[in-house]
Amino acid sequence: MDHSIRRRRLAERLDALDVQAILVTRLVNVRYLTGFSGSNAQLLLSADDARFFTDFRYAEQSRHEVPDLERTVYTTSFFDHLGPGCLDLGVSRIGFEAAGVTYQFFQDLNERTTGLEFTPVGPEVEQLRWIKDAEELALIRRAQAVTDEGFEKVAGKLVEGMTERDLAIELEFAMRQAGGDGLAFDTIAAFGENAAEPHHAPTTRQLRRGDVVELDFGALVDGYHSDMTRTVAFGEPRAEIREIYEIVRAAQQAGIDAVRAGVDGQDADAASRKVIEDAGYGDRFGHSLGHGVGLEIHEGPSLRRATSEIVPAGAVVTVEPGIYLPGIGGVRIEDMVEVTEDGCIPMPSTTKDLLVL
Repeated sequence: MDHSIRRRRLAERLDALDVQAILVTRLVNVRYLTGFSGSNAQLLLSADDARFFTDFRYAEQSRHEVPDLERTVYTTSFFDHLGPGCLDLGVSRIGFEAAGVTYQFFQDLNERTTGLEFTPVGPEVEQLRWIKDAEELALIRRAQAVTDEGFEKVAGKLVEGMTERDLAIELEFAMRQAGGDGLAFDTIAAFGENAAEPHHAPTTRQLRRGDVVELDFGALVDGYHSDMTRTVAFGEPRAEIREIYEIVRAAQQAGIDAVRAGVDGQDADAASRKVIEDAGYGDRFGHSLGHGVGLEIHEGPSLRRATSEIVPAGAVVTVEPGIYLPGIGGVRIEDMVEVTEDGCIPMPSTTKDLLVL
């Protein structure tokens, strides 16, 4: 990946932000701009130069991952080196990521440096990250392929008496075998009535014939995430489950049909939500339709009510409507889609037919 192109795009925003440089401290944003994957680093970016900071633990790692920037490796405190770095770049008015620092960090910025002015800036890097480049899309597709393979491996392993935790562990193992670096997030595995909880944490609840099984899971590949939900039945499901499954499937398709470059996120949400509301289950779909996916499992743009975020071509977003019936169960179907100028392309290869296993 050519991280210099990304840094140049951010540098082009400095004049509009009325700053001479920007201090990037959110690790996910540092990774996006430099390629560094460790747990501590800062980036100081001016209009035509940049300085990378990390501690001694990552001296060698950063040498390999960030070969194109001048690096400062510190053994004391980052704040001991920030001032000299600003002096070296000839900057004194610096923007900092308002959503990426603690109050203590903000105090240290002001108390442990002299001759520098710090001003908060908004989610500048996050908005750059909305649009994925070719390398990012390739990694997300790889993560999705791992997720598809994991599902195919575990779908045939459902047996009466296994627990939700058993299934979550099987999924993680299957995805690691398929080439995943780890989990994109903690797997949701919900049996029967537990599927009425959108973010259910797996328990020792055992699988029984007639249960609906809701699986929300994803893989991590080289820092990039996937996110997919499939709902299957273990034996013949209750009539209510079959009914809401078809409604959710139609609602998801309506959402997919609405997603394209230039759509307002709330309009895509409304297109899907209308199907569920018209079927009389509007009060059982209480979460948003979707969110962006990339270096973070939840990032922009969002597809939800009361948003004004415009979805750009090149974004990857989820489309994941659901209906949840307390005491009975629930159904959610989720795909990541790649946004194009005239529509979107679903990424999973896994079927969305109701599987009765």
